[in-house]
Amino acid sequence: MDKRALLEQKRAASQLGGGEKRIEAQHKRGKLTARERLTLLLDEGSFQEIGAFVTHSSNDFGLEKQRFLGDGVVTGYGTIDGRLVYVFSQDFTVFGGSLSETHAHKICRIMDLAMENGAPVIGLNDSGGARIQEGVVSLGGYADIFYRNVMASGVIPQFSLIMGPCAGGAVYSPALTDFVSMVEGTSYMFVTGPNVVKTVTNEDVSSEDLGGASVHSTRSGVAHFAAANEAEAIQHLRRLLSYIPQNCEEKAPEAAYSGGNEIRKQLAELVPANPNQPYDMREVIQGVVDDNSFLEVHAGFAGNILVGFARLAGKSIGVVANQPAVLAGVLDVHASQKGARFVRFCDAFNIPLLVFEDVPGFLPGTDQEWNAIITNGAKLLYAFSEATVPRITVITRKAYGGAYDVMNSKHIGADMNYAWPTAEIAVMGARGAAEIIFRSEIEAAADKAAALKGKEDEYAEMFANPYRAAERGYVDEVILPEETRERLIRAFRMLEGKVRNLPRKKHGNIPL
Repeated sequence: MDKRALLEQKRAASQLGGGEKRIEAQHKRGKLTARERLTLLLDEGSFQEIGAFVTHSSNDFGLEKQRFLGDGVVTGYGTIDGRLVYVFSQDFTVFGGSLSETHAHKICRIMDLAMENGAPVIGLNDSGGARIQEGVVSLGGYADIFYRNVMASGVIPQFSLIMGPCAGGAVYSPALTDFVSMVEGTSYMFVTGPNVVKTVTNEDVSSEDLGGASVHSTRSGVAHFAAANEAEAIQHLRRLLSYIPQNCEEKAPEAAYSGGNEIRKQLAELVPANPNQPYDMREVIQGVVDDNSFLEVHAGFAGNILVGFARLAGKSIGVVANQPAVLAGVLDVHASQKGARFVRFCDAFNIPLLVFEDVPGFLPGTDQEWNAIITNGAKLLYAFSEATVPRITVITRKAYGGAYDVMNSKHIGADMNYAWPTAEIAVMGARGAAEIIFRSEIEAAADKAAALKGKEDEYAEMFANPYRAAERGYVDEVILPEETRERLIRAFRMLEGKVRNLPRKKHGNIPL
C-alpha cells in the first residue's frame, strides 16, 4: 500500500471509532456519536482534529489486542459564531469512553492549548469512568485533568455537557467547570452508582433518580441546565457562549443595538399595591433588558433567586434578582450558594452585574440554621464585596435587615443604587417592628388590634419608603419604574472605565 493510501485508510478508521455496530448501538440509545456532537456544536467546516491517530500503550488484560485510533476521545479546536474554542468529545463506542493514560493526555493537551491561547474549553462527557485495566495511571490521568480545571478557573470559561454516564472520579472535572449541562433521560452523574448505594445503604434507586438531569438541575444544583435532547443542549450552549468573553482579559461580544425611546411604561404596573402580594420578578427583568435577551441560569434550582445573562443596549450583563413569587424572595442556603457562584463567575470574566432587590430577609428555621445559613449567606456577601466589575442595584420593594446589606448595597461596594417609590428599606417589616418597639403601649391599650395597626402605620410612614436611605446617600436616586431602563443604560455606560483594585494578597478565604 502506498503512503497516501495508508493515510487515507487511517483517517477512515479514526472516523469510525469503535465501529459501525457500536455506532448503531449508540444511536439506539437515543444518543449521538462523539463526532456528530461536534458537528452540531461547531461552525460548519471549522473543526480541526488533534491526535486522531493516538492509541493506548497498555498490554495488560488483553488490551494489546484492542487498539482504536483516537483512544476514545475526539479532541481539537474550531469556532462557534466565528470565535475560537477548544473541544474534547468522549466516544462511548470505544471502551465505553473510559479514560486511559493517553485519553487523559489528549484532553490535557487541549486544555493547555486553551489556556495558552486564551479561549474557552468545552468538554462533551460520555464515559464509563476510569479504564480499570490500566489501574493507577488512569486515576493519575483524572488528577492531571482536575489540576488543569483549577488552574484554568477564572482564566478561560469552561463548559461541560454531560451526554451519557459520568460517574466516580469523573464527576469532579465537570464540577470544577463553570457551567454544567445535562440531557434528560440519557445522562447522569454520581460519585457512587446504584449498586454501591444498594450495598452500603440498602437503598434501591435507579441511575436516573440518583443522578439524572432532573435531580441535578432541581435538587442538588450540580447542573445549571437540563435539555430535552442532545441537539437542544448543544444549541443552548452556543447561545450561552455569546454572552461570555474568550478569557478574563477580554469583554463579552456586543450585539448590534440602535438606541431609541427607552421608557418602558409596563414596568409601572408590575409591583402590587399590597406589599405582601407576590409578583414575578422575571417580568421586571424582561421589561428592563433588551427584548428576548434574558438567558436564565439554574432556572430549576433555588427559585427564590433568579440569575442569568442578558443584554442591555446590546452589551452583556449578569442579572441577580430576588423572586417574590417563590418563598417571598427570601434568601436561604441554596439561593445564597446559587447567587454567589454566579456573581463570582461574572466578576472573573468582566461581566457587569445588575441586581433587582425585593427581599424580606433570610429564611428562618432550624433546617436553615443547621445547614449553615450563616456561612452560606456569607458566601453571597463575600462574592458581592469582592466583585470589581460595575455593579448596580435597583430596589423594587422590600429591602429588609441583613439581606439589604447582602444584596449589593452601597455599603459593600455597589457603584449605583436606585429605588422605586414602592421600595421599603428597613430593619424589618412594619408589623414586626411595631410589635417590638411599641410592645408596652400595645399591651396597655384597650383595643390591642387597633393600637398595633396604628403603630404599624406610624412605623411604615417613617421607614417603609426609600427616602430615609436616599437622604443618607445609600440610594443614589429614587426613580419611576418606567425610567429604569434609561437610567441603567446611562449608568453602565458611565461605569465602563471603572478600575477597582483589591488589596494585595494571595487570595481571600471565602466561607466555603
